[in-house]
Amino acid sequence: MLRAHAVNSKIVALPCTYDALSSKLVEKAGFPVVFPSRFSVASSFGLPDTGYIAFQEMTTRIQEAVRQVQETVIADWDTGYGSPMNVRRTVRGFALAGAAGIMIKDQTLIHGYKEALALVRRFIEFGVDCVFVEAMPHKETIQRLSRDVNVPCFANIIEGGKTENTSAQELASLGYCAVSFLFTLVAAKLKGIREARHSLKASLTAGAPPTILSYDEICRGVGFDEYYATEERYQYAGAMTGSRGYQWHD
Repeated sequence: MLRAHAVNSKIVALPCTYDALSSKLVEKAGFPVVFPSRFSVASSFGLPDTGYIAFQEMTTRIQEAVRQVQETVIADWDTGYGSPMNVRRTVRGFALAGAAGIMIKDQTLIHGYKEALALVRRFIEFGVDCVFVEAMPHKETIQRLSRDVNVPCFANIIEGGKTENTSAQELASLGYCAVSFLFTLVAAKLKGIREARHSLKASLTAGAPPTILSYDEICRGVGFDEYYATEERYQYAGAMTGSRGYQWHD
């Protein structure tokens, strides 16, 4: 992100992930950073992002993502879960879990651009690497912040949210080094499961269950190919899995 800040044509795009598999799929799609967000993680527990998800639950999801990907993992830590000592514990805990960067939110209710700018400048004095202001409504305001602070700026696009839906490329031209897409993967999960359950229910009395992905695509997607490739290094007499003994092959 810091390198992208130096070149206006570059920006890091981060689809927000919610577990190890979504993180792995994001990496496979070529995204250079994996970003488990609290909103997305809360959704994986069947919960709204209203403060339910605590330090340990986020730490566990960070660890799960780090184990499965090679790319950089940054983490969303909300307000740090309490007092300055809680913030200190969160920083240490997330770092030990493998996060290379952390987003912390002040969440002070502000009513105008000048208030937001003053708060951002205080964070810059503290030494943050990048700044983020939520729900800026127009491109003019988005660009104004970048010009006013002249440090790496982070944007967040929510489909249907207050910030104008803007492409990553345009955000780069406005001076932003990174943009997260908070709703995208959660929306895809909700839509996919809803459509699958509808098709499955319809098939119960008429025909076979729907084939959403092929057998090979599913096995490849969850990592069987990688597992078996590694297992080949540890072959032994009587092996029941792997290319020499996969139990479902004739």
